[in-house]
Amino acid sequence: MTIDKATKRPPLMSLDEALSLVLKDMKPLVQTDWVNTFDADGRVLAQDLVSQLQVPPQDNSSMDGYALRIEDVSQLGSRLRVTQRIPAGHHGHALGQGEAARIFTGAPIPLGANAVVMQEDTTAIEAANSSAKLPEVLINTMPLEGQWIRRSGEDVTKGAVVLAKGTRLDPAALGLAASIGADKLEVTRKPRVALFSTGDELVMPGDVAPENMRPGAIYNSNRFFLRALLVRAGCEVTDLGIVPDKFDATLKVLRDAAANHDLVLTSGGVSVGEEDHVKPAVEALGGLNLWQISMKPGKPFAFGFLKSQVSNHSAYFMGLPGNPVSSFVTYQLLVRPFLLALQGVSSSQSEPLQMRADFDLPKPDKRREFLRVKRNAQGGLSLFPNQSSGVLTSVVWGDGVVDNPGSKPIQSGDWVRFYPFSEWLQ
Repeated sequence: MTIDKATKRPPLMSLDEALSLVLKDMKPLVQTDWVNTFDADGRVLAQDLVSQLQVPPQDNSSMDGYALRIEDVSQLGSRLRVTQRIPAGHHGHALGQGEAARIFTGAPIPLGANAVVMQEDTTAIEAANSSAKLPEVLINTMPLEGQWIRRSGEDVTKGAVVLAKGTRLDPAALGLAASIGADKLEVTRKPRVALFSTGDELVMPGDVAPENMRPGAIYNSNRFFLRALLVRAGCEVTDLGIVPDKFDATLKVLRDAAANHDLVLTSGGVSVGEEDHVKPAVEALGGLNLWQISMKPGKPFAFGFLKSQVSNHSAYFMGLPGNPVSSFVTYQLLVRPFLLALQGVSSSQSEPLQMRADFDLPKPDKRREFLRVKRNAQGGLSLFPNQSSGVLTSVVWGDGVVDNPGSKPIQSGDWVRFYPFSEWLQ
């Protein structure tokens, strides 16, 4: 690493370097849980899920109509005898020459049938009064072989891996698992995360009414969105509240949290001021591998480890900035991929979309910048007017960020890299 001779400080680490370091030092969890498929949303598969059957199990009809032999339909208006009725969940018998089966969606195709004609393309003819005569049907279209037939195994074949190890389960995946009879799934256990904020200026909503706020006090917004984000990432969260801006208090809570958590996540106190005690406390209990990165918002980010004083256990440590937008963005770009990878997610990083900027940025920051934007009715991106790291309304107003390289101006009409919040908030 080169050192700037003017400042005598090494250059700030890039975001890509920081993420690579964070993921390289991470060791995936090996403990697993068996959970009911109903309760597995958001969990990560610990083993491949292999199908023990075909889906569908046999050829079946995708329409309400008539199963028939196409060789019996020589012309429009061909008349066939309806010899059976097959609802879903029932089996019919083989079709003979000149016969059709009244069939319903999902019902197995009878032996001998090679097409289904939907009922809208037929005319039913009721049987005469004679009990010996069968009802008939007129076929008003020329059927093609295989039409409206779902083949056995066209969705899932027996022995196939339907969901791979490392898949983060969503509602569609749960339905697929259920379709092959999986009532329980082996998943990686949830990461245990301890969360706390630092700052004597912080108060909790409900503890102090707005009209009674002391000068310099602010409500602890970070605690609320970080806790929610951790839960969405599949974590068990221990909320340790607000820790006073004192070295001894910070040291104690870090030491206690390291004993039984996989990650200790803090908000605030990772800058370089005299009241920022997180850095020396972490160094006293373990070590720091990363301190400050070249991005905006989010420069004060820390990554390291904490050794437990009561066991051989070590916990990872991540320190987020205190400014709410900085905390939100650094969580999404560094903490979230780490937590997903910790659970064994095969691909934990989002891919940006290419979209059109409908704004100008003539004076970009030297650092890589994440601009809060919103998709507009013209199919482009609009920029929130205040990009300060303390303006949380920009995140609520926006639906994503533009990832802009350092020192790169943007002109309206330029194509830019866009990360939608919808990807980050899953």
